[in-house]
Amino acid sequence: MNTLSGKVAIVTAATKGIGLACAKMLAEHGAATYIAARNEQAGRDIVEEMERKGLKMHFLRFDAQEKDEYRQVIETVAAREGRLDILVNAFGTTDVAKDKDLLGGDAEAFFSIVQTNIQSVYLTCKHAIPHMMPTGGSIVNISSIAAVVPDLSRLGYGVSKAAVDWLTKNIALQYARCNIRCNAVLPGLIATDAAMNNMTPEFRDLFLKHVPLGRMGKPEDIAAAVLYYASDASSYVTGMIHEVAGGYALGTPQYADFMGKADFSR
Repeated sequence: MNTLSGKVAIVTAATKGIGLACAKMLAEHGAATYIAARNEQAGRDIVEEMERKGLKMHFLRFDAQEKDEYRQVIETVAAREGRLDILVNAFGTTDVAKDKDLLGGDAEAFFSIVQTNIQSVYLTCKHAIPHMMPTGGSIVNISSIAAVVPDLSRLGYGVSKAAVDWLTKNIALQYARCNIRCNAVLPGLIATDAAMNNMTPEFRDLFLKHVPLGRMGKPEDIAAAVLYYASDASSYVTGMIHEVAGGYALGTPQYADFMGKADFSR
């Protein structure tokens, strides 16, 4: 299926996890896809793998902590390809040791996380939109279910992702007249290496009691939603805040307790 044939895409933080799944999905559907990430060796290896499959993928080194690199990445792709159609902002960071509750968290870490996660969307969009204006385009921001469901920890991460959702809506409104769409995809608990390495089996099992679909998501689940927003299948959709979380927080707060006692045999 070459639904993105002739399109040019950039995916940030795409050497692993959700970002990698998104980059592969876009390339598999015909887009010339640029991985913008810091890990150069991983990026080169992924590009070689995809090229052996006959897919168009390229790597550009990009450090989301360095403000000057945002313009450079966008301008490089636009100069090479003569256009930019799709931008997927998959970068996101936190610090599990310092990003806690209001009193227990580190204030410096809080502001660093907030700034980094917001600028990773704000700056890419700011530099990409002028190159999308001639032909239109689609921006997909990877937010998080933490943006809409308060947590006992990760305050900086949740606040930053809530800001990403707000940026998404404003960008969608401001540039719809240019046929530029902007949507956000909000992953729930996804079985990435980072997630699996930072949670105990006990926490995972407890969390899944509150997920109606009863399983962790896969990076490909998020990539499928990104593909929808990147393609013309969503040509009349913009400003959406799309949760891909297996129904997490959909029910009453007592959902897990009720499900443990419910009898569905009648």
